[in-house]
Amino acid sequence: MNRPSYPPAPREDITEDLHGHPTDDPYRWLENRDDPGTRVWLAAEDDLFHEVVDALPGRERLRKRLGELLAAGSVGTPVWRGGRRFFTRRSADQEHPVLYTVDPDGGERALLDPVALDPEGTTTLDAWYPDKEGRRLAYKVSHGGDEEALLYVLDVASGERVEGPIDRSRESSVAWLPGGEAYYYARRLPADQVPEGESQYHRRVFLHRVGTDPDADDVLVFGEGRDKTDYYGAGVSRDGRWLTITASQGTAPRNDLWIADLAASSPERPELKAVQVGVDASTGLYVGRDGRAYVFTDRDAPRSRLCVADPADPAEWRDLIPEDPEAVLSDFAILDDLDRPVLLAGWTRHAISEITVHDLATGERIGEVPVPGLGSIGGLVERPEGGHEAWFGYTDNTTPSSVLRYDARTGETSVWAQAPGTVEVPDLDARQVAYTSYDGTTVRMLVISRPGSTGPRPAILYGYGGFNISLTPAYSAGILAWVEAGGVYAIANLRGGSEEGEDWHRAGMRERKQNVFDDFHSAAEKLIADGLTTSDRLAISGGSNGGLLVGAALTQRPDLYKAVICSAPLLDMLRYEHFGLGQVWTDEYGTVTDAEEFEWLRAYSPYHHVELGVAYPATLFTIFDSDSRVDPLHARKMCAALQYATSSDAPILLRNETEVGHSSRSVSRSVNLMTDTLSFLAAQTGLPLE
Repeated sequence: MNRPSYPPAPREDITEDLHGHPTDDPYRWLENRDDPGTRVWLAAEDDLFHEVVDALPGRERLRKRLGELLAAGSVGTPVWRGGRRFFTRRSADQEHPVLYTVDPDGGERALLDPVALDPEGTTTLDAWYPDKEGRRLAYKVSHGGDEEALLYVLDVASGERVEGPIDRSRESSVAWLPGGEAYYYARRLPADQVPEGESQYHRRVFLHRVGTDPDADDVLVFGEGRDKTDYYGAGVSRDGRWLTITASQGTAPRNDLWIADLAASSPERPELKAVQVGVDASTGLYVGRDGRAYVFTDRDAPRSRLCVADPADPAEWRDLIPEDPEAVLSDFAILDDLDRPVLLAGWTRHAISEITVHDLATGERIGEVPVPGLGSIGGLVERPEGGHEAWFGYTDNTTPSSVLRYDARTGETSVWAQAPGTVEVPDLDARQVAYTSYDGTTVRMLVISRPGSTGPRPAILYGYGGFNISLTPAYSAGILAWVEAGGVYAIANLRGGSEEGEDWHRAGMRERKQNVFDDFHSAAEKLIADGLTTSDRLAISGGSNGGLLVGAALTQRPDLYKAVICSAPLLDMLRYEHFGLGQVWTDEYGTVTDAEEFEWLRAYSPYHHVELGVAYPATLFTIFDSDSRVDPLHARKMCAALQYATSSDAPILLRNETEVGHSSRSVSRSVNLMTDTLSFLAAQTGLPLE
């Protein structure tokens, strides 16, 4: 392939002194999306992208196959309130999951369909919260990918909207009081009440009464005087007596926690009692039907434990389910309509899910819940009023989302709901491989290929490595299509995630961020050493924090990788705090305002490690114009820098998509994105798609 003719991108003479280090930033002009020069450059990059990618072989066959695999649809775990059941489902012909309800008479009906709200398909249903009686439902929607989450309430029986929209409610839970007339939620202060440039921050917890003016009548309950980046969560026990409030500074892996007895103080002025304040741990509290407070915490237990306490005196805990030396506690449910009530505990053991059964009174392990295979469980739920059944979601590499039901009276697990579509899934060989990182740490990755495949093949290595997020087995149309065509797909469980608990997370954050990149390079070298691929057939892929990962990988080891997909990335780590939600991530990465932490960031910031004359791998940046989390400016600047610096003929391209943001998207848009990225990687690594 001949070297593409890249759009002109002037290099400005901008040098900033940061803690005594002269720091060049020649493409700062690309930070401004609305600058005429940026618009011209983006249009030229879009033309170049289509010129190169649209002509790649096998695209229509790939697009068709991805559509077939996504036609499986999806189904979510049920939520019961009163006599109603709520759940989401997406059928083969639907662009987004639809929220359904099953009424007390057994009749099922669609309650919220994003496409009915917006036929263009750019509206997403972000969250939904039925009240305790199942009569009203609070829900949040976003438009055009902005994730700004407008809050509404509807009457479930009629489907009619009761109130809304309430704006500035992004990243807010909704905690209903009994009766469905009021709820606690978090809302940002108006822009004219905060310093300029800080309108994305400054949340408060309010009590809102349905039908009143949120701007004039909401009661401020909590948050005054706290850090501007604090996020809040609120919960109300089923009987309405206990209110809990959590506060965490940005995405820090710690929180403060309070509880109030609403029988002893009013909902408008709850008397909050500290459960945990100023402690370096994450803790949540749930008051059960038996009146005990169940405290889920990683305090003195990096893999987490479940404790019990008296909600009236929550400072005294005792272990119910102690920390496991190997598995990470992730979830629990209580089944009490039994001669011997039990507690179900969800775990991940090296990223593979399992559920154990325990005596509710003592925590003694008395059994386990059968699960179909080596997969992922989620949404472990019981009926709020109690019972002997639990439901949980299940998926693995070849199983679309399904809902399983566990009956504690029989000890049996059965399929309760399957994804509605019919799909033929290729045979796969999925195995977990352990390897050694540069500092001797054992890391694991899931390697997926066709059964009996031998010899080096085109491969994709995917990773994330941050924010305590686990990469666990899941159904993926993109992975299936790649492997079906003869490729290898590997998912590395890098430090920075939560696959091995909070210590694993902290081993990949702040001054230890290089561990994440070393784990990734080591995974690539393991795939090559095992004969699964070669460096000229190995692609890497990552998005968001994973975009930072592959940006660091391609600048640190350009010789190791043939091609890169870098999606919605963070790349200028010396200015990330100025844009998007950057200021809430300083606990994860560090801040440039501190001289020591600046050195951490300067050591790996991908944009600042692009060197003239290096043969960089083929790279496709995918960005989303409405992304309000990670500003697309990172990819714009990095793309221009690589196009200027690389000595390789391998293409450096930018795919810019409008009317979509950082997260949820319609099925058709997902198919288009996967078609573009996979066909690009296939062409670069030699995977035949025709």
